[in-house]
Amino acid sequence: MTKRRHPQPLGHLVGDFLSKRGLAKRLDLATAVERWAEVVGPRVAANAQALAVGADSVLWVRVRSSAWALELNLMAPKLLARLNADRAGKIVAIRCSVGPVPPSRPAAG
Repeated sequence: MTKRRHPQPLGHLVGDFLSKRGLAKRLDLATAVERWAEVVGPRVAANAQALAVGADSVLWVRVRSSAWALELNLMAPKLLARLNADRAGKIVAIRCSVGPVPPSRPAAG
């Protein structure tokens, strides 16, 4: 005789699956890319685009120039505090690469 299981909310099942596979933290960290423009503001977002979070919890950002890379390095402690304020996983560093930055989209709000 098989045990009957009661239906469970899909969100609960997906959350359990992600946790068991070790993906919940990665997914949480990836939201930093989505929230980048909101966290840094329009001036920085126009000159720096968040690309991805690596397996080492480093946020990779493309910047318009080396001057912007320096600027972000100086702002890093403040930006990391904002990015990590409401998440379980922590972004440990911001790394920059110089290249073209497309126009930023307005932050959702």
